[in-house]
Amino acid sequence: MTFPIPPAGRTVEHLGRGPLGRDELAAVVARDIPRDSFVNLGIGQPTTVADHLAADSGVILHTENGMLGMGPAASADEVDPDLTNAGKIPVTEPPGAAYFHHADSFAMMRGGHLDVCVLGAYQVSERGDLANWHTGAPDAIPAVGGAMDLAIGAKDVFVMMTLFARDGSPKLVRECTYPLTGLACVSRLYTDQALFQVGPGGVTAVETYGTTVDELAARLDVTVSRLDGR
Repeated sequence: MTFPIPPAGRTVEHLGRGPLGRDELAAVVARDIPRDSFVNLGIGQPTTVADHLAADSGVILHTENGMLGMGPAASADEVDPDLTNAGKIPVTEPPGAAYFHHADSFAMMRGGHLDVCVLGAYQVSERGDLANWHTGAPDAIPAVGGAMDLAIGAKDVFVMMTLFARDGSPKLVRECTYPLTGLACVSRLYTDQALFQVGPGGVTAVETYGTTVDELAARLDVTVSRLDGR
């Protein structure tokens, strides 16, 4: 299943096509990454985006553990246990890939050298606050990694997550109730049911998958607008 880039200035409702699976959502994110960008893919679901980037996209993938020019996930004879991404997943090494110290990798992240990072999240607020390192539960294991550095250092922050938790509560909220990773840092929120723009202007639906903007707005405690103002 593929989705063309939505027409500028118009919200598109893909009825009968959704909610999206993990690979389908990764393909939508890959579609929207600008050509020739330097991109970091966060641990977990964001790593699947690498498998959907076109070979001629010019996108150069960066990893926190010190690699630039990372390829898609490795399989079978391609697997090298010493060649992994930050999530310990074996990856491939295209021509031109480079390796460097962990500290240099973080200098790239903190220095504003990445065009896009793709992160998972527990919650995103309507103004783009991000909570993705700790649920606050007493028995939860915090896992911040480089998320704070990426959230503030990348020029654009894309988040991938399910729109609703297992209990049906929305993860796109007015105010995050989990510990924050970064303030007003998220620009786009990719979920299984819709793609949203978030920020100072609030929440705007760009695309929906298997549902309508009005149906989603009825389940969310945030105001959802449309690109076309309807």
